[in-house]
Amino acid sequence: MAERALGAADWRGFGREQFPQRSWSVDGDVLRAIAQVERIDLISRERFGDFTLLFDWRLPRAGSTAVLCRVQEEAGPAAHSGPAMQLLDDEHHPDGADALTSCGALYGLMAPWHDLRSSANTYHSARILVNGSLIEYWIDETQVIGCDLSSEELKARIARSRFRDLPQFARLTEGHIVLQHRGTEAWFRRLRIDVTRAGADPAPPLQAS
Repeated sequence: MAERALGAADWRGFGREQFPQRSWSVDGDVLRAIAQVERIDLISRERFGDFTLLFDWRLPRAGSTAVLCRVQEEAGPAAHSGPAMQLLDDEHHPDGADALTSCGALYGLMAPWHDLRSSANTYHSARILVNGSLIEYWIDETQVIGCDLSSEELKARIARSRFRDLPQFARLTEGHIVLQHRGTEAWFRRLRIDVTRAGADPAPPLQAS
Protein backbone atom coordinates (compact mmCIF):
# COMPACT_ATOMS: atom_id res chain seq x y z
CA MET A 1 0.00 0.00 0.00
CA ALA A 2 1.24 3.48 -0.84
CA GLU A 3 1.98 6.08 1.78
CA ARG A 4 -1.07 8.15 2.71
CA ALA A 5 -1.75 11.13 4.91
CA LEU A 6 -3.45 10.91 8.30
CA GLY A 7 -5.56 14.03 8.72
CA ALA A 8 -7.89 15.15 11.50
CA ALA A 9 -10.69 12.94 10.14
CA ASP A 10 -8.52 9.87 10.83
CA TRP A 11 -8.42 10.56 14.58
CA ARG A 12 -10.89 10.66 17.48
CA GLY A 13 -10.58 11.14 21.21
CA PHE A 14 -9.49 8.12 23.25
CA GLY A 15 -12.67 6.49 24.56
CA ARG A 16 -14.76 8.87 22.46
CA GLU A 17 -16.40 8.86 19.05
CA GLN A 18 -15.55 12.41 18.03
CA PHE A 19 -12.42 14.51 17.62
CA PRO A 20 -11.76 16.35 20.93
CA GLN A 21 -11.79 19.95 19.68
CA ARG A 22 -11.34 21.45 23.15
CA SER A 23 -8.13 19.49 23.72
CA TRP A 24 -6.63 19.53 20.21
CA SER A 25 -6.65 22.15 17.48
CA VAL A 26 -6.37 21.57 13.74
CA ASP A 27 -4.59 23.91 11.33
CA GLY A 28 -4.20 22.32 7.92
CA ASP A 29 -2.04 19.23 8.43
CA VAL A 30 -1.01 20.29 11.96
CA LEU A 31 -2.56 18.72 15.06
CA ARG A 32 -1.77 20.62 18.26
CA ALA A 33 -2.36 19.51 21.84
CA ILE A 34 -3.71 22.49 23.76
CA ALA A 35 -2.09 23.15 27.14
CA GLN A 36 -3.99 23.41 30.42
CA VAL A 37 -7.17 21.72 29.24
CA GLU A 38 -8.61 18.22 29.66
CA ARG A 39 -5.97 15.70 28.62
CA ILE A 40 -7.55 13.59 25.90
CA ASP A 41 -5.28 11.44 23.75
CA LEU A 42 -5.89 11.10 20.02
CA ILE A 43 -6.45 7.55 18.78
CA SER A 44 -6.52 6.47 15.17
CA ARG A 45 -9.90 5.36 13.91
CA GLU A 46 -8.21 2.46 12.12
CA ARG A 47 -6.19 -0.38 13.54
CA PHE A 48 -2.80 -1.20 12.06
CA GLY A 49 -0.48 -4.20 12.20
CA ASP A 50 2.80 -3.62 10.36
CA PHE A 51 3.48 -0.09 9.15
CA THR A 52 5.80 2.87 8.85
CA LEU A 53 4.53 6.06 10.48
CA LEU A 54 6.19 9.34 9.48
CA PHE A 55 5.61 12.75 11.01
CA ASP A 56 7.16 15.99 12.24
CA TRP A 57 6.85 16.98 15.89
CA ARG A 58 7.54 20.04 18.00
CA LEU A 59 7.40 20.75 21.73
CA PRO A 60 7.66 23.89 23.85
CA ARG A 61 10.15 24.29 26.67
CA ALA A 62 9.60 21.42 29.15
CA GLY A 63 7.08 19.84 26.76
CA SER A 64 6.18 16.17 26.67
CA THR A 65 4.21 13.77 24.47
CA ALA A 66 4.51 10.25 23.05
CA VAL A 67 3.36 8.12 20.13
CA LEU A 68 2.10 4.64 20.95
CA CYS A 69 1.37 1.79 18.55
CA ARG A 70 -0.75 -1.38 18.61
CA VAL A 71 -2.99 0.02 21.34
CA GLN A 72 -6.09 -1.86 22.46
CA GLU A 73 -8.58 0.64 23.81
CA GLU A 74 -10.39 -1.99 25.89
CA ALA A 75 -7.18 -2.70 27.86
CA GLY A 76 -7.40 0.67 29.62
CA PRO A 77 -5.14 3.71 29.15
CA ALA A 78 -3.05 3.58 25.98
CA ALA A 79 0.15 2.81 27.89
CA HIS A 80 -1.39 -0.44 29.20
CA SER A 81 -1.05 -2.08 25.80
CA GLY A 82 1.01 0.05 23.41
CA PRO A 83 4.77 0.61 23.56
CA ALA A 84 5.62 4.30 23.33
CA MET A 85 8.11 6.47 21.51
CA GLN A 86 8.95 9.15 24.08
CA LEU A 87 9.10 12.74 22.80
CA LEU A 88 10.42 15.23 25.31
CA ASP A 89 12.34 18.42 25.92
CA ASP A 90 15.09 16.60 27.82
CA GLU A 91 16.87 19.77 28.82
CA HIS A 92 13.97 21.22 30.82
CA HIS A 93 11.66 18.29 31.68
CA PRO A 94 12.48 16.12 34.73
CA ASP A 95 11.97 12.89 32.76
CA GLY A 96 14.97 13.89 30.66
CA ALA A 97 17.25 13.03 33.57
CA ASP A 98 16.46 9.30 33.22
CA ALA A 99 17.69 7.71 29.99
CA LEU A 100 14.75 5.28 29.96
CA THR A 101 12.27 8.17 29.81
CA SER A 102 14.34 10.62 27.77
CA CYS A 103 13.52 11.77 24.25
CA GLY A 104 13.59 8.95 21.73
CA ALA A 105 13.36 6.19 24.34
CA LEU A 106 11.17 3.12 24.09
CA TYR A 107 9.41 4.55 27.12
CA GLY A 108 10.42 2.93 30.38
CA LEU A 109 12.27 0.07 28.68
CA MET A 110 15.16 1.13 26.46
CA ALA A 111 17.26 4.27 26.32
CA PRO A 112 17.83 5.97 22.95
CA TRP A 113 21.16 5.35 21.28
CA HIS A 114 21.82 9.08 20.81
CA ASP A 115 21.41 12.15 23.01
CA LEU A 116 18.53 14.36 21.88
CA ARG A 117 18.83 17.41 24.09
CA SER A 118 18.01 20.94 22.94
CA SER A 119 14.93 19.68 21.09
CA ALA A 120 12.41 22.36 22.14
CA ASN A 121 10.76 24.98 19.93
CA THR A 122 11.69 23.50 16.56
CA TYR A 123 10.24 20.81 14.35
CA HIS A 124 11.94 17.41 14.14
CA SER A 125 11.21 14.57 11.75
CA ALA A 126 10.36 11.14 13.14
CA ARG A 127 9.71 7.66 11.82
CA ILE A 128 8.33 4.58 13.56
CA LEU A 129 8.68 1.22 11.82
CA VAL A 130 6.74 -1.78 13.09
CA ASN A 131 7.11 -5.16 11.39
CA GLY A 132 6.12 -8.27 13.27
CA SER A 133 7.77 -7.97 16.67
CA LEU A 134 10.50 -5.65 15.38
CA ILE A 135 10.32 -1.94 16.07
CA GLU A 136 12.52 1.00 15.09
CA TYR A 137 12.46 4.67 16.10
CA TRP A 138 14.14 7.34 14.00
CA ILE A 139 14.46 11.06 14.78
CA ASP A 140 15.96 13.55 12.34
CA GLU A 141 17.05 10.67 10.07
CA THR A 142 19.05 9.03 12.88
CA GLN A 143 17.98 5.69 14.30
CA VAL A 144 17.61 5.90 18.07
CA ILE A 145 15.93 2.55 18.88
CA GLY A 146 15.87 -0.88 17.27
CA CYS A 147 14.66 -3.98 19.06
CA ASP A 148 12.61 -7.17 18.98
CA LEU A 149 9.66 -6.93 21.37
CA SER A 150 9.48 -10.72 21.57
CA SER A 151 13.15 -11.20 22.47
CA GLU A 152 14.19 -12.56 25.85
CA GLU A 153 16.00 -9.29 26.54
CA LEU A 154 12.85 -7.21 26.07
CA LYS A 155 10.75 -9.68 28.05
CA ALA A 156 13.23 -9.33 30.90
CA ARG A 157 13.12 -5.54 30.68
CA ILE A 158 9.32 -5.59 30.76
CA ALA A 159 9.36 -7.96 33.76
CA ARG A 160 11.45 -5.37 35.67
CA SER A 161 9.38 -2.38 34.56
CA ARG A 162 6.14 -0.62 35.47
CA PHE A 163 4.50 -2.67 32.70
CA ARG A 164 5.14 -6.08 34.27
CA ASP A 165 1.55 -6.64 35.44
CA LEU A 166 -0.09 -5.61 32.15
CA PRO A 167 -0.80 -8.79 30.17
CA GLN A 168 -1.54 -7.01 26.87
CA PHE A 169 1.48 -4.72 26.90
CA ALA A 170 3.64 -4.99 23.73
CA ARG A 171 2.03 -8.33 22.82
CA LEU A 172 -0.61 -7.35 20.27
CA THR A 173 -0.10 -7.93 16.55
CA GLU A 174 -2.30 -4.97 15.59
CA GLY A 175 -4.01 -2.04 17.21
CA HIS A 176 -4.52 1.69 17.17
CA ILE A 177 -1.94 4.47 17.01
CA VAL A 178 -2.18 7.03 19.83
CA LEU A 179 -0.84 10.57 20.14
CA GLN A 180 -0.61 11.34 23.84
CA HIS A 181 -1.81 14.54 25.48
CA ARG A 182 0.29 15.14 28.60
CA GLY A 183 -0.90 18.61 29.48
CA THR A 184 1.66 20.62 27.50
CA GLU A 185 1.42 21.85 23.96
CA ALA A 186 2.62 19.42 21.32
CA TRP A 187 2.53 19.80 17.57
CA PHE A 188 2.29 16.98 15.02
CA ARG A 189 2.34 17.75 11.33
CA ARG A 190 2.55 15.85 8.03
CA LEU A 191 1.42 12.58 9.62
CA ARG A 192 1.67 9.80 7.01
CA ILE A 193 1.44 6.04 7.14
CA ASP A 194 2.62 3.28 4.84
CA VAL A 195 1.06 -0.05 5.72
CA THR A 196 3.42 -2.99 5.14
CA ARG A 197 2.05 -5.66 2.84
CA ALA A 198 1.15 -8.97 4.44
CA GLY A 199 3.95 -11.51 4.32
CA ALA A 200 6.78 -8.99 3.95
CA ASP A 201 9.99 -10.30 5.45
CA PRO A 202 11.08 -8.14 8.41
CA ALA A 203 14.68 -7.02 8.52
CA PRO A 204 16.57 -7.67 11.77
CA PRO A 205 16.90 -4.62 14.02
CA LEU A 206 20.14 -2.67 13.84
CA GLN A 207 22.32 -2.56 16.91
CA ALA A 208 23.55 0.58 18.62
CA SER A 209 26.79 1.86 17.13
